[in-house]
Amino acid sequence: MVTVMGRIHLDYYVTLEITPQASDDDVKRAYRKLALKYHPDRNRGDMRAEEKIRQINAAYEVLGDPEARRSYERLRFGGHSRRADFVDEADTGFAAGVPSPGVILDRMEGTLREEGRLEMFRKFMKDLPCIKRELASIREETVKVLGYDKWSEKIVKHRAGEVIAEQVTLVMEERRVLLVDIAVRMLLSQGVGSERVDGAEWLERRLAAAFHLGRIDGYCEACELLYTRR
Repeated sequence: MVTVMGRIHLDYYVTLEITPQASDDDVKRAYRKLALKYHPDRNRGDMRAEEKIRQINAAYEVLGDPEARRSYERLRFGGHSRRADFVDEADTGFAAGVPSPGVILDRMEGTLREEGRLEMFRKFMKDLPCIKRELASIREETVKVLGYDKWSEKIVKHRAGEVIAEQVTLVMEERRVLLVDIAVRMLLSQGVGSERVDGAEWLERRLAAAFHLGRIDGYCEACELLYTRR
């Protein structure tokens, strides 16, 4: 763990002192052990223990729920290798070697956009009749606007914005909500958005928008794959 301006950059597995390979029972045992160790009744007046128990509870809230844990696994931050991504402690007060909040947020938005793209692309690849109907509508609109048939990314994206909500099932939306929720918690634990009064809501809006753009990307990619000019 790295301290940054009084905040801790958390990895939930590190917080519970377990590895990513830990079983569900291992997670429960680790939580109970640490919750007992840092319980307020056993550490009266100890501010570090109070912060620690908050971290432990936050980690268990995610890792203790199998579905939330799977979402967390998809969103965990990888290694940081590019020096340009890091901030200078002397200039910003952030510890050396820690990615800037902007970089962390950009990466998470990129991750969620890719999740949205894959989700929609796979859905269309499993429903070819639906793609064909969309292509027919796109072709009709293209001829109306341009006077002839050709691939127009602008027209396809406009069509995607109009119909994408119709393609989202309840299961897909529940998954999106869970992914965004886990991502918001991860970012807040990294100190991203914590300086804002509406930090959680602001992050949720940005991440939801990134996921939506990914769905549009997936729609366009699936249509382009099967598009043939007439």
